[in-house]
Amino acid sequence: MSASLRPDVARLTISCPDRPGIVAAVTGFLAEEGANVIHADQHSTDPEGGRFFMRVEFHLAELAHHDPELRAGFAAIAARFGMSWQLTAESEVPSVALLASRNDHCLLDLLWRWRSRELPMNLAFVASNHDRLRSDVEGFGVPFHHVPQEEQPAGEQQLVALLAQHEVNLVVLARYMRILSAELLDRAGCPMINIHHSFLPAFPGADPYRAAHDRGVKLIGATAHYVTAELDQGPIIAQDTTAVGHRDTVADLKRIGADLERLVLARAVRLHLERRVLVDGNRTVVFA
Repeated sequence: MSASLRPDVARLTISCPDRPGIVAAVTGFLAEEGANVIHADQHSTDPEGGRFFMRVEFHLAELAHHDPELRAGFAAIAARFGMSWQLTAESEVPSVALLASRNDHCLLDLLWRWRSRELPMNLAFVASNHDRLRSDVEGFGVPFHHVPQEEQPAGEQQLVALLAQHEVNLVVLARYMRILSAELLDRAGCPMINIHHSFLPAFPGADPYRAAHDRGVKLIGATAHYVTAELDQGPIIAQDTTAVGHRDTVADLKRIGADLERLVLARAVRLHLERRVLVDGNRTVVFA
């Protein structure tokens, strides 16, 4: 869990049809409740007929005590504006599961950031379709589950059971090199974030570094996105690129790209945990 969680601080996220008066209604309500707005971000896709998105951080003394009446009062405003909304205390730390395969760079980076209290999450477990990462994971004091995927339905049922048992709020695919079925995505009951080792939409699917090398690209990238049933097509949360040259081999691209993958995945996970990502169809609004 992060060491910097602030007492009595909450985050309110909103999406709704755009119309006049939304900001005034939200901030006016918070002021009437005695809350002090610390930070506010907003975005409109189109002032006429578009969608409106907002994220507000505020401080309210004895927040837990006021939470029920705060939610009841805001529900009336949400109904008036047709809002989808979420109100969470900063101390409400999500339960997270990590999935990995043979590659360990993204997994170990997230484990280190968790142990260093950089990421505000409770780490429920790590699951892998291979057993080779067990000692690394258990060295962090985190439960490790080997879930073979040769028999995919049975393996996916085991994953679903683990997610339900630990009441997981987010799954992170830290280079988990298996395609998840639509049934598993539906039954998991929580968002999933994947790291793809290319700058999507370029080079989706397997072995993108070799494909990039074959095309002689001068930039390679990494993309963190939400997982959907359509492979590598989910809403993008974070991306980055770095320059490469004609002398770089496929192995060089993989080595250089691994650094990007670690940074981009950690950035995306942090943005999600801090409730900075709002999904708009197949796009995202990211209040960084």
